[in-house]
Amino acid sequence: MSDGMIAHDEWNYSPPKLAKMPIIELGSIKGVLPFDGVRNPGSRSSTSHKVWFGYRTPANDWQIQLGICESAAEFAVALEALMSPNIYDVKFQPMTVRFALDGKQRHYTHDLLVVYKCGFRQLIFVRNGKSLKKPKTQREIDAIFKATTAHQADGLIVVNASDYSRQRRENLFRMHQLLQEDDPEADELVLSTARGLKTLWQMKDIFPHVDLDPWRVFRACYRLVALKHLKADLDNVLLETSRIEVAA
Repeated sequence: MSDGMIAHDEWNYSPPKLAKMPIIELGSIKGVLPFDGVRNPGSRSSTSHKVWFGYRTPANDWQIQLGICESAAEFAVALEALMSPNIYDVKFQPMTVRFALDGKQRHYTHDLLVVYKCGFRQLIFVRNGKSLKKPKTQREIDAIFKATTAHQADGLIVVNASDYSRQRRENLFRMHQLLQEDDPEADELVLSTARGLKTLWQMKDIFPHVDLDPWRVFRACYRLVALKHLKADLDNVLLETSRIEVAA
């Protein structure tokens, strides 16, 4: 055996199975509320994009809190909720339910819990389209929904992760980041200008008509799309040349 070959290579050409790495635990962060889910999904993975981020909601008086998502699509769904003016709170990995499937006892931790300002509590189940087509997945969803009581939530929905393209996820991330900025002057001027333009086709058509630096107009456009005052195709990266229109 050569010095550069391990015994595993002589008979098995698949990658060797490595020891499972521990869950990533973040310590206390000054000024940031800790993650409060019942399960930490922040394990290392070669197939899933885990996300740690800070977010604010009215429930926490707009203090920054740590959120952890198990996938990029789950992160995108959470960002959409956080950008909605109707949302009071968003919880990650909020509760675990136990259920029976195909004769075996199992448990499942819900992905997201969204609480609306009216008090309605909605759990969100995020799964990719290929998995959702499988009969076993549908049986699993039915069992999970049945095991979740009215005391825990008022409604449950399934979200197809495949509906969130990479471009859509990146746009949502940037929109959420720019909503953390406060520039009401730019937002108001850009929206009023867009409403009055009869030749509006691309985002850059607004720039010459607003007496602000282009970078402020650009960032305002992102915020206005996030707030659904402007419409754009989020499955393409949102740029100055993007098709844009005023929402009805």
